[in-house]
Amino acid sequence: MTPYKSIAVALLSISASSYLSTDAFVSTPSFGVHQQTRLNSATEVEHEVDSRTGKRTGNSFLSEETKERAAQGNPIEKAKQEKCATSLFVDVYEYAAKIRAGELDWKDVEKADLDTRIKYVGMLHRNKRTPGQFMMRLKVPNGIVNADQMRFYADSVEKYGEEYGVIDITTRQNIQLRGVKIEDAPDIIDGLHARNQTSFQSALDNVRNMVGSPLAGIDDQELVDTRELCNAINDLVSLDPETGTRGNPMWGNLPRKFNIAISGSRDDYAHTHINDIGLVPVAHAETGVMGFNVVLGGYMSIKRVAESIDSKMWIPADRNSVVTLCEAIIRIFRDEGDRKDRQKARLMWLVEKYGVDGFKEEVTKEIESYDRGVTVENTQPVDSSPFERRSLMGVHKQPQEGKVRVGFLVPSGRLSQEECRVVADLADKYSEGEIRLTVEQNIILPNVNEADLDKLLAEPAFGSESRFQVNPGRIEGNVVTCTGAQFCSLALIETKANAEDMGKKLEELVTVNRDIRIHWTGCPNSCGQVQVADIGIMGAPAKKMDPEKGKPVAVPGCKIFVGGRIGEDAHLALEPYATGIPLDSEDLIPTLVDILKKEFGAVDKQPAEEMVVIDE
Repeated sequence: MTPYKSIAVALLSISASSYLSTDAFVSTPSFGVHQQTRLNSATEVEHEVDSRTGKRTGNSFLSEETKERAAQGNPIEKAKQEKCATSLFVDVYEYAAKIRAGELDWKDVEKADLDTRIKYVGMLHRNKRTPGQFMMRLKVPNGIVNADQMRFYADSVEKYGEEYGVIDITTRQNIQLRGVKIEDAPDIIDGLHARNQTSFQSALDNVRNMVGSPLAGIDDQELVDTRELCNAINDLVSLDPETGTRGNPMWGNLPRKFNIAISGSRDDYAHTHINDIGLVPVAHAETGVMGFNVVLGGYMSIKRVAESIDSKMWIPADRNSVVTLCEAIIRIFRDEGDRKDRQKARLMWLVEKYGVDGFKEEVTKEIESYDRGVTVENTQPVDSSPFERRSLMGVHKQPQEGKVRVGFLVPSGRLSQEECRVVADLADKYSEGEIRLTVEQNIILPNVNEADLDKLLAEPAFGSESRFQVNPGRIEGNVVTCTGAQFCSLALIETKANAEDMGKKLEELVTVNRDIRIHWTGCPNSCGQVQVADIGIMGAPAKKMDPEKGKPVAVPGCKIFVGGRIGEDAHLALEPYATGIPLDSEDLIPTLVDILKKEFGAVDKQPAEEMVVIDE
């Protein structure tokens, strides 16, 4: 079985406990990788295997030269070499069993497992904000979930209470569960696998969630349906072709995280310009065959923010070509990426090392070595006719007769347990159980019968007591946030509550004639992607006069970025527009109002009647 071939749904849904029983986890006498070697009869080469899983270790796929660089690399690389992280899910089951039996406390878990290797399972310890509790990140290719999964998310975190047991929609169309404890993780993992989802390889040095078009299959201006392609790449990187279980060690030890986005239309809802690999749909100028221009190297970090660059490559938009290209680039990155300096361990640095032409040549050679009939051509000219990026919010007709899509605001992407269940009920009632997530952290209900629209809009879920809105304002409806200081120890400011509150206040104060995207991020890592926003707010030091002390004192503050763009004319705002702005509403709100008026033509608010319009 090869990674790029279609896998039956029955195979996809095998859970970790189906392959390795809980009893097997518990009976293991000690923690750590139990190694053995397996002889590959085709090559006569022995490979390191974890005897608990029957899987090769992630380290066994690395060349000796790469292993040597990793052994001399940064602390995370050394931790991965000392004990391979790709079987850490077994340790999670073992730890959980011992904690439940009273034989172990979470504080006794090996530090490198707790803070680093467990991330392979998708669990990130929030040690400073909520010690002993984890954020569990899933893999949701193309951002499509269903009502049963949404209810399961709520059930999984219910025991942690309303403050800590929350569910977040991310800027990669993904889901993060908060408050999770190690002793509960096996039940959540098994429940996810039973529902054809996983948390494996969603963090640490892996290919992150596959981003696609939230309108795939329901868009009259669609160029490529991204659903099959996102699922195919997700299976490539996270489904073991030998065992049929989630977790593919072949791609489980990259130098750093790796992001892939596939755009399905000229709107570029996937934001290809800030991904390591971005696939931009373009028809071949001579043959008319639909394919992708390939852009490479986009990323954001504390030390560098880079917009993706033209790779001078175009490939057809078929499954084989897309998977083969991605596999080739990931293989080169895995074996040649920087293992010493994590700030340089992103694809852009490797592309710059080769040069664009040199990297294209290397990728082409790698693809040819697979002998799958895939050809790489030069970048194709893009359609330059006028085009305006369309809104995902509100009610819009689908090409399917009598069907509409309904996009609604989820303020700051945060869902309570009850809100998850409300969304699930809406989906079961109106969209055949299907729910779509957007990189703006909102939700779309697809395939709603137009005849049921009035009934849907009259649901209490969209009433005055609800946070959800089908037709939010042009400001509050376009707010994006990172996790913020509530849970993230890196964040300098709380983002979600502030973003939701200030979005509402700005909406009450001014009127704008187009959507204004305001992104919040707690620190320079820019998980909230402030550089792509019309207005980006980044946590930063600030001072404010203290009347009692008679001098300025340090207060929570921010830098403000202005002028980022998305879509075909994407642009990153790399330099701050303003710095040292206190976060208090009395300081920040007037500053934002001033920016909205000067840069975006905002005017003071006048009363207006609200109405629902179906976009033809």
